[in-house]
Amino acid sequence: MPLPFLTADRAFDTANDVALPYDDRDRWRRPYRPGPWRVGAAALLLLLASFVLFAAMIIAATATPASAATVFAIALVGIAGALRLLRMGVWVSSRGLRHVAFVSTRTTPWEQVVSVRTVQQPVRWLGLPRTVQGQALILARRGRSAESPAPLLTSHNADFLGRDQLAFDRAADTVEAWAAEYRRG
Repeated sequence: MPLPFLTADRAFDTANDVALPYDDRDRWRRPYRPGPWRVGAAALLLLLASFVLFAAMIIAATATPASAATVFAIALVGIAGALRLLRMGVWVSSRGLRHVAFVSTRTTPWEQVVSVRTVQQPVRWLGLPRTVQGQALILARRGRSAESPAPLLTSHNADFLGRDQLAFDRAADTVEAWAAEYRRG
């Protein structure tokens, strides 16, 4: 039984996705919502971190402070990993395009962008070695070889697996529109 009044789906399913007049185009923004796989994995990681924090409290009350600090540090690493997992994706602003991975962030100014396009190709399923046929958003940059660029988004990554195909199409179209607008200007 869907309860649309409890979700944000209605706001993103509208056909007229226009920017509001008060939107600051200089702020980094993700043109799509994080997907269910990404949010679920982060929630499980935060749940595990809460248990580890509880264990740190018990260890602090019964054992040495050094061992409690070690367990507390492990919980902080889990929380930081969950937050970084939620931050992953493609971000756009008037300054350029930013691809945030788990351990790295790559920012490309719009002046270096040659093209942003959607292609049909084998893509990795949830980032695992297994590949399936899907769509990928590819960024071609100036001064880079065009033989095998890494995809920015795929239709089978943690943001779009389990969602309607239109979610990937909308996100890819939005990134392509930002690229078309700012490469000209």
